[in-house]
Amino acid sequence: MAKDQLKVAVAGATGAVGREMLKVLEQRDFPAAEVVPFASSRSAGTTVPFKGGELTVRELREDSFAGFDIALFSAGGSTSEKFAPLAAKAGCVVVDNSSAWRMDPEVPLVVPEVNPDDLEWHKGIIANPNCSTIQMVVVLKPLHDAARIKRVVVSTYQAVSGTGQKAIVELENQVRRLMSGQEAVAEVYPHQIAFNCLPQIDVFLENDYTKEEMKMVNETVKIMGDASIKVTATTVRVPVFYSHSESVNLEFERPLSPQQARAILSQAPGVHVLDNPREKIYPMAVDAAGEDDTFVGRIRKDETVENGLNMWIVADNIRKGAALNAVQIAETLILKDLVRVK
Repeated sequence: MAKDQLKVAVAGATGAVGREMLKVLEQRDFPAAEVVPFASSRSAGTTVPFKGGELTVRELREDSFAGFDIALFSAGGSTSEKFAPLAAKAGCVVVDNSSAWRMDPEVPLVVPEVNPDDLEWHKGIIANPNCSTIQMVVVLKPLHDAARIKRVVVSTYQAVSGTGQKAIVELENQVRRLMSGQEAVAEVYPHQIAFNCLPQIDVFLENDYTKEEMKMVNETVKIMGDASIKVTATTVRVPVFYSHSESVNLEFERPLSPQQARAILSQAPGVHVLDNPREKIYPMAVDAAGEDDTFVGRIRKDETVENGLNMWIVADNIRKGAALNAVQIAETLILKDLVRVK
């Protein structure tokens, strides 16, 4: 069967990431004969835009995946835990955007620019990494290949869209209320997000790190395939709508100058170097929004260690941090002939 006869399911198609997945499938002219959106019973019967028309959303059920070849999941961890194994059992390859399967040793955790060969041992489910991890490892991998990273210290500045549409609305409402002399109402976040920074993303764990911080630690090591890399993270929610920004400090085993790093990254897939401080050129969240690339700049020597660099990394958390990476995984599966076309 020809590749353009693939049937693709998008689970969670009415959410922000699900809608972006449909948009990316369209923009990249993904070779599918049919794309079908699925969501909960509440959204069944509604429509979502696709290729100049509308697709009717079907209810996600246990028997939904018969006859499908690829399923892109963006429906939350509990939904994925229930439905992803059913889809895989039906012969469908699942690319899951939740955190449910990321640290399962039987499930590849993949960023196509970094570890595409891990797809070859998939058993029906492939995990899409955390948004903040994806953009960082795209930059880390070519530098690690050149000089071997010993330690990563990352501080993130993450957009509210990472929490979903309800957080975008909360930020909008808080700004309006504060600007009109009213008090901000916080329902999505534990504190006011407008004109503020919250050093908490997800829940706190026993070690006083948040779940988001430990995701970055554990996922980075798994994706890079090198347990010797030490990672520590502080993740912060900031009043930005789209695009996550990261301050990253790297310590290498071998010397790597800022000039060498810029040259390496300028040739790296999916990376765009914006680094001319004299002209005030560096990556910014507003410029990365809606873009596919991961942007890097402010590359400079860390003068406190022998082989250290500092840099600033920015990417659209909904595109490269979620929808685009999932579609790229599906594209790589096709390229490697790892989809069982029916």
